[in-house]
This record gives sequence, C-alpha cells and structure tokens, in this order.
Amino acid sequence: MLRSGLLKTNTVMDRLMPVMTPLSVILGLLFPGFFIPLRPYVILLFSIMTFSGALKLTAIELGSAVKSPVPILLFFFSTHVIMPLAALFLSSQFIQNTDVIAGFVLLFAGPTAVSGFIWSAIYKGDKALGLSLILLDTLLAPLVVPGTLSVLMGTKVAMDISGIAVSLIFMVVVPTIIGVALNETSKGAIPRKICPGVDPFAKFCLMLVIAANSAAIAHILKLNDPLLWKTGGLCLFLTVSSFMLARLNGIAAKCDNEKTAALVIAGGLRNNSAVMTIAVTFLPEAAVLPTLMSIILQQSIAAIMGRLIIRR
Repeated sequence: MLRSGLLKTNTVMDRLMPVMTPLSVILGLLFPGFFIPLRPYVILLFSIMTFSGALKLTAIELGSAVKSPVPILLFFFSTHVIMPLAALFLSSQFIQNTDVIAGFVLLFAGPTAVSGFIWSAIYKGDKALGLSLILLDTLLAPLVVPGTLSVLMGTKVAMDISGIAVSLIFMVVVPTIIGVALNETSKGAIPRKICPGVDPFAKFCLMLVIAANSAAIAHILKLNDPLLWKTGGLCLFLTVSSFMLARLNGIAAKCDNEKTAALVIAGGLRNNSAVMTIAVTFLPEAAVLPTLMSIILQQSIAAIMGRLIIRR
C-alpha cells in the first residue's frame, strides 16, 4: 500500500516538474529568510538527487553505447565546445556584464541533466545511449566545467576553480558511482526496493536546492532591470539552439529515431541545479542570472522542442 502510494506520488511529481522548478525559484525569491538557512546543506541535498538518478544507471549500458562512439563524440564536441563558445560570443555582444557572461559560459559548460532519462523515455529515446551520455558527462564534469571556465574566462572573473571541481566531485561524481555500484552489484534489486521512497524525496530535495540558491540572490533581483530580461531572452535563444544543434548531431551521425531522441534530450538539457549551486557558491552574484532563467524556462522548452524536432 505504501509502495503504491509512493509510486503514484513520484509519477505525479514527474508530470509537475515543469511547474515545480519555477515554483521553487519563486518561493526562494519571496521567502529568502526561510530558505537561506538551508544553504550549508545544499551539497548534501544535491548529492541525494544525484544518487536517486544514478540508481537507474548501469555500466553495462555504457559498454554497449561506446561501441558506436560517433554520437558520443559529436555530443561532447557540440555540448562542451560549440555551445560554451556560442554562449561567450553572444553574451559578450548583447550583455556588457562580465559576471553574467561568466554565468552563461558556466551554464552551457555544465553537464547534462541527470533527470534527462525521464524526457528521453517520454520521447522513446535509446536507453543505452541516453544513460551513457548522462553517466560520462556527469563523471567528467569536475574536469570539463572548471577547465572550460578557466580557458574561456581566465582571470576576467574571480572564481575558485579547484573549489568548483571538488564540489562537483561530491555533488555528482561520488553519488553517481555509489548509485551505479549498488545497481550493478545487486542486479537492480536495491533500486527496486528503495527507489519508490528515494525518488519523491529526491525531487523534494531538488525544490529545496533551487529555493535555497534563489534565496541567496533575491536581494539583487529587480524585475525592472533590463539586464534580467536580456539574460532571459538570450538564455531562451541559446537553449533552443542547443536542442537544434543536438538534432543536427543525429543527422550527421545518421542515427535512427531512438538515438536521435537521446542525443536531443542530452544535448539540450543542463543540470541547472548543479550549475546554480556552483554559481552561487564560487562566482559573483550576477553570474547566477543565466541559470535562474534557465531553471524557469528549460522544462517547458524541452517539452516544446521534443514535440517539434523528435520524430515519433
């Protein structure tokens, strides 16, 4: 009875994700005094979220996907070379604020969303490829994200590169390894037992992480500031572009519909919660604005772009 109720709760929360994430931002901005005390626990809360997602990943699927490495290589080139460069160039042209520019580079250098397997399943994406992209991108994040920031931003923005790498290790790498190991060694038995309870709790942790990070910048956010709206418009354009670029990857690699769907979802989504935590903790306050806009927009964009560019 309890298991059935938890499964139904998790299903409802999955459907409400496009609403829950913007709502978390709003709650954090409206009640900063309530959520700011949660800031010291953000990394712990985030690791629970990552662990929940990692319980669905297996190393065996990674092995089957790397037998055809072209889609994976195209994914990494477009996601971690083309998009960060595009974010740097366009934000430099339209937004004369170095901190916000750094925020755009961070956002589009960030790893793909662990929750992407949910969207990939909705659009019938190739499970092995989708989970492999999530697993590889997550494990490489402590190298890729600080490296990209260091190369593209250099000394223009004050940031703790080593601190960013260590935080990513504890937020995404360690819980991912533990989750995958438990799934593999138990042959899926442990995830089947604990996921009904862990999954809805992890989504609640997601809301707390977003609200706590939003609360930290509530004092600088002004709705009448043109910078906010410019940031939102550019975030919308770049996010849509990342989905379109991922679709081109599918064409270039001559992928079938299932592999293309997995590429589109992994290439278009970003792990906004991880990126926002890094921005709030290690970068100047204004660097959080691009990720804040992305949290508000990303889930809705994923739903629209999935219907437009992924063939059934």
